[in-house]
Amino acid sequence: MSAVRTVLAEDGVLLREGLAGMLERFGFAVVAAVGDADALVGAVEQHAPDLVVTDIRMPPTFTDEGLRAAVALRRDHPDLAVVALSQFVQHAYAADLIGSGGGRGVGYLLKDRVVDVAEFVGTLRRIVDGATVVDPEVVRRLLRRRRDPVARLSTRERDVLGLIAEGHSNSAIARRLFLSEAAVGKHVGNVLAKLDLPPAADSNRRVLAVLTYLRSEAGEAPPGGSDARPRSEL
Repeated sequence: MSAVRTVLAEDGVLLREGLAGMLERFGFAVVAAVGDADALVGAVEQHAPDLVVTDIRMPPTFTDEGLRAAVALRRDHPDLAVVALSQFVQHAYAADLIGSGGGRGVGYLLKDRVVDVAEFVGTLRRIVDGATVVDPEVVRRLLRRRRDPVARLSTRERDVLGLIAEGHSNSAIARRLFLSEAAVGKHVGNVLAKLDLPPAADSNRRVLAVLTYLRSEAGEAPPGGSDARPRSEL
C-alpha cells in the first residue's frame, strides 16, 4: 500500500506533532505540518498531497480560518481529499465543505469522538479513496440549524428582529441600536428575505417574522417533524 502524502494543519504544536507521528506510524507520509491557514494553502501548492487534515480554528482569529481554507482548496483542487478535524461544529462553510468536490473524498470529524486510532486511520484511507465521512453529531447539528430559519440571521439581524418582536418601529430600533433608519430598513429587509417570508403587506410580513422568532426562541419543532436518521458515511 503506497504512502498517502499528507499535509497536516493544526495550530497546537503538541497535537500537531502527535498527529504527525501517529500518521507516520500507520504508513502516511506527512510532507508538511503547519500551524495556520496560509501555511496550509502554501504547503498544498508546494507538495501536491493526496490528503489534507486540518483543524478549523487557527490563527489569527481562531474562528474558521482552517475551514475556509479547506473549502478554497477543494474549489481549486476538487480531487484533493480533505478532512476537517475539530472540537467544534462550525456551521458557516461546513455544508460547503461537505458538498464540495461532488461530495467525494471529504470528511468532518470531531476530535473528542475519535476513540480508536486504527479506526480513525482507516477512515482517513476511505476518504482518500473517495468516501465522504461525517460525524453523526456534525450532521445532527447542521440539520437542526437548517430547520431553524432564525439561525440564518446575523447577530445584528437577530437584534433587529428581537426589537421588532417587542413592537418597536424602525425609527425606535435605530435609536436603540445607534443606527440610521436606512440601515435598520436594510436589516429588516434582510431578515424578511432570510426567513423566506412571502411577499405581502410589510406589516403582515413583520408579524410573520415575529412569530418565526418566537417559535425559534421557544425551541418549537418545525412542521413535518425531525425523525430523519442521516447516515454518517455516504
